[in-house]
Amino acid sequence: MIIRDAKDEEIPYIREQRVISYEEHAKKIPDGHWQALKRGILSESDNNPDVERIVAVADGAILGSVVLFPAKTDAYDGFVEKLDYPEIRMLAVTPQARGKGIASALIHECIGRSKAKGHKAIGLHTGEFMDGAMRLYERLGFERVPQLDFVPADDGIVVKAFRLAFKE
Repeated sequence: MIIRDAKDEEIPYIREQRVISYEEHAKKIPDGHWQALKRGILSESDNNPDVERIVAVADGAILGSVVLFPAKTDAYDGFVEKLDYPEIRMLAVTPQARGKGIASALIHECIGRSKAKGHKAIGLHTGEFMDGAMRLYERLGFERVPQLDFVPADDGIVVKAFRLAFKE
């Protein structure tokens, strides 16, 4: 598996792959929340020139992707204050490639890039219905930061905040 920056011409494919990767959650949440989530993962918020779009590739196929937003960026359209550390967003692995360490590899790439830039931590947010993702984040050492949680739709579904502080 190769982890590299996404090429501009790959972005439309990656956005569609995100939808396919997140679709399993559509059955767990109200349709309005799914539509909002879908808009978010298809949005062009990853077009910011300071944002890093990263892919995992094997045998010439993109199996997963993630977006790393720089510190002090509005990564969540005003729902969260601008944070002093980078934020991982839109982590997606194709359903057929799950369980092979792709998500972990993409997260570790984000951690490495953030450390290399001198940051002391990295964060992310995930829907409370994404149980597998939360287990992965906790296994990798991320801790909950409930004061940064938010509710993006008027449906009571919480988007939970996590942060990983880097050891000196």
